[in-house]
Amino acid sequence: MKSSLDFQKDLVSVQNDLFRFAIKLTANREEANDLLQETSLKALDNEDKYTPDTNFKGWMYTIMRNIFINNYRKVVREQTYVDQTDNLYHLNLPQNSGFESTEGAYDLKEMRRIVNSLPREYRQPFSMHVAGFKYREIAEKLDLPLGTVKSRIFFTRQKLQEDLKDFR
Repeated sequence: MKSSLDFQKDLVSVQNDLFRFAIKLTANREEANDLLQETSLKALDNEDKYTPDTNFKGWMYTIMRNIFINNYRKVVREQTYVDQTDNLYHLNLPQNSGFESTEGAYDLKEMRRIVNSLPREYRQPFSMHVAGFKYREIAEKLDLPLGTVKSRIFFTRQKLQEDLKDFR
């Protein structure tokens, strides 16, 4: 059985690798630091769930990836406006009405524009992934090899990071 001290040593030893992974996910140093800190805290809180003699680094990468995805979904949810007026007043406003003037809504629109400009073969797997489907499920539904699904999602993520780097 691994001691708490061994666990903490392992956690410290993977910090640099985790930071590099966080940079790849966020494309922003400050957000990467936040993601690394959140991942480390989550690992410490869930130390009892780690199975000794398994891939510690892989376990940490999974925690980080899941936190990143959950945070992304949270941002999307927070930026989704539900029109609850009786006559759907806000939904019927012209697109350039200025109603969605927040910076976040603009970023979300820009992300959608970029994803929608991609060929369907990239757009569909990425959209399914963001919706919560696992790689394997996407591969089965689209009748594609698992590696193809992963590479298309990766390509789309890279394209988003590249095209949005000026918006940060």
